Amino acid sequence: MHTNTLLSESTQIKPKLQKFKSSKSDTSGIESLIRATLKRRCTPFMLIRRSVLEKQYERFRKCLPNVTPYYAIKANPHPGIIKTFIKLGANFDVASASEMKQVLRLGATPSKIIFANTIKSHEDIIFSRKRRVRLVTFDNEPELYKLSKYYPGANVLVRIKVANIGSVVELSLKFGADPEHAFFLLRKAKALGLVPLGVSFHVGSQSTNVENYLQALEISSGIFDEAKKNGLSLKIVDIGGGFPIQHFDSEIGINFERMSCQIKKQMKALFDKNVRFIAEPGRFLVGPAGILVTQVIGRTFRNNKNYYYLNDGIYGDFSGIIFDHCRYEFKTLRRGQKFLSAIAGPTCDSFDTLSMNEEIPELYVGDVVYVKNIGAYSCASATRGFNGFPPAEIILV
Repeated sequence: MHTNTLLSESTQIKPKLQKFKSSKSDTSGIESLIRATLKRRCTPFMLIRRSVLEKQYERFRKCLPNVTPYYAIKANPHPGIIKTFIKLGANFDVASASEMKQVLRLGATPSKIIFANTIKSHEDIIFSRKRRVRLVTFDNEPELYKLSKYYPGANVLVRIKVANIGSVVELSLKFGADPEHAFFLLRKAKALGLVPLGVSFHVGSQSTNVENYLQALEISSGIFDEAKKNGLSLKIVDIGGGFPIQHFDSEIGINFERMSCQIKKQMKALFDKNVRFIAEPGRFLVGPAGILVTQVIGRTFRNNKNYYYLNDGIYGDFSGIIFDHCRYEFKTLRRGQKFLSAIAGPTCDSFDTLSMNEEIPELYVGDVVYVKNIGAYSCASATRGFNGFPPAEIILV
């Protein structure tokens, strides 16, 4: 804290107190919602707050007004979530014909969908053609031959490999053409009767390193310049997803507003004003909206610590611990002195262990353990009924 004057002290302390009060108020509201839901629903259940979906969507639009968001439905394909984003005017990122069918059935228009999987079966390509979903991504020459055969005239974006430094989930290991090959692939696409429109990239999931975006935009700008010099006019830059969210109340180093400001400046500096920007946010839009509510179904004392068994676990809605490399903050409705504890899921598999070192109050069978910011991937990648335990019911509120 600065100590120059009494005035400077008071002006700096006040915002901190307001933030603390706001945090306490948010916790109180969440716990009141949980208690109210417990009166009519059995655990486990996941609460998805529509107000937070709307808030995150508007936050994205405000921070990056020149970027059209395509919600990546793999993050959470629940129909209620998709309908909410349709009402907000969102576009959608799908990776398969099945995801495409779902968003179309719920009311999305084909022109608001990008088929953003660089490797597609010919059946899915044919479905995309029949449903007039024209915008697709690719990152290799064999895919172009497949597209030209089953979807002549498709609009294509070449996905390039970019740095994923600092991202929790690195995606460049599996996807992306080498940038130096991008123009040749775009030229090949045109020769095969496809319509090359631009460049796509992804900096990796939960990326807190804005340099990944800035470098990727610079590389993409170089590809645009090379294409223009050779008579190929490109129109779209897809900056992918990866925008980070806060999983822990005390987490630092995540500031989407600051990150988006730098991205926006880079776009303006490197690209013509007529270039269209799109993005594929998933976690950013739906992650903060989710609250997973579980209960203790068993307890013991092992290895000198309290050991609690919940009615949801690794094979259920905590699947993100494995498939999303995610860590969650466990909270309880019970208050009191905290003890080093272990938390496990309900299945007969020792792998189904959620944490071995949580500081939480002493709990009893029936006590509630909940997790915030868990709306993304968790339930989407859950196993359906391993050991007979179903995933949590999703409740939109």
